Amino acid sequence: MDATTLAKPLLGGLLVGVAAAALLHFNGRILGVSGIVGRLIDGPHEDRGFRAWFLGGVLAGALALLAWSPGAFGASKATLPVLALAGLLVGFGTRLANGCTSGHGVCGIGRLSPRSIVATVTFIAVGMSAVVVARKLGAGW
Repeated sequence: MDATTLAKPLLGGLLVGVAAAALLHFNGRILGVSGIVGRLIDGPHEDRGFRAWFLGGVLAGALALLAWSPGAFGASKATLPVLALAGLLVGFGTRLANGCTSGHGVCGIGRLSPRSIVATVTFIAVGMSAVVVARKLGAGW
């Protein structure tokens, strides 16, 4: 493995960590993407500006990365129905867990929250199990 292959995920993780720490330090908010996006419409009116700017920044960052490095996202082997089902299951899971992987995994574990540690271990275990089952069934992803 070359240095570039190792540097990209390390840089990405560093940027996510710095962004989460900055949001908590300067705004007192947890970087939980599903919560920020989920409360964009039904959340308190005074929070909508922050949430819209956050979502715009996420989309702008993704578009900038796509322009800078078109192969960064790769191609999915999954079909559109499988991707749609996966998205629905992720949305259901974030509601069930009262947060998403970014809120629990990045911020919650960083704050040593027992609930977030259990949630993150559960996310990982279920994800690993889903891959094993899908491969056994020959899903191809």
